[in-house]
Amino acid sequence: MHDSKRIRVLALGLIRDRDRLFLSQGFDPVEQRTFYRAMGGGVDFGEHSRDALQREFREEIGAELEDIHYLGCLESIFTYNGKTGHEIAQLYRCRFIDLDFYEREQIPFLEGKRSKLALWVDIEECLAGKLTVVPPAFLDYL
Repeated sequence: MHDSKRIRVLALGLIRDRDRLFLSQGFDPVEQRTFYRAMGGGVDFGEHSRDALQREFREEIGAELEDIHYLGCLESIFTYNGKTGHEIAQLYRCRFIDLDFYEREQIPFLEGKRSKLALWVDIEECLAGKLTVVPPAFLDYL
């Protein structure tokens, strides 16, 4: 997933629809814990983070975005699969162009060779701590 000696730069999209958020589901096999993170992915060298956000959504779930607005930068030092990771994420508020994405409860996709799931989750469950959202500072932007 990541080289523990490097800082990974990400572009993430905050997509909200009334009382729900569109997030990607992850699982830490060492901690046996499910967690949720905004959709997006790595920024390539020479690529603007906004362009990376659009590319990642297109590649992973075939979605085009609109109304993209920069919100801020999140920094996260964490442990995943027993290894320390360090990420800097540029966070954008955005919307799906295709309204069908708001009707789909779950969207399976591949991240490299790993099967993942993007889904709509209840904001209140996130804010109440019933669901683990990473990085935690993401919730400050709701």
